[in-house]
Amino acid sequence: MTVDRAPGRALAKPQRQHRVARLLSDHDVTSQSQLVELLAAEGVAATQATVSRDLDDLGAIKVRGRGGETVYAIPELPTDQRAPEDHLRRVFSEWVVEVAHSANLVVLRTPPGSAHVVGSALDRSGLPGVIGTVAGDDTLVVVVGEDTTGAAMARRLAEMAGV
Repeated sequence: MTVDRAPGRALAKPQRQHRVARLLSDHDVTSQSQLVELLAAEGVAATQATVSRDLDDLGAIKVRGRGGETVYAIPELPTDQRAPEDHLRRVFSEWVVEVAHSANLVVLRTPPGSAHVVGSALDRSGLPGVIGTVAGDDTLVVVVGEDTTGAAMARRLAEMAGV
């Protein structure tokens, strides 16, 4: 049984970018217009300009594909590689909507399905004072070390997020 989807349904940025990443891993996408068509085939409305921004946000690059054509790909960032601070600031400004704290913990709220994006960026940032993160669907818990407090880290993270 197939489910008909309304053609041209707009998705929120995180949902659309998740689809873009999946499409890039499932298909040899050679152009932005092809990606727009693949999204449309799934009932998702997106313009070439929107797809271009999504590819940039996802860090997509062109690589030589199996048949010699260049295709879009999203490189994996090794877990031991540090993400630049400007990347962390961009992720926080786009995804963090609320910051709270208690003792040595900071709680970050994100749109549904986005906490892992923020957690991954924070884990890879090497931000001093952060021991680790635990992400749920829309909530991220940041554990800070003894050399700082949840309140101090919350102020710093809230500043990055602009909240």
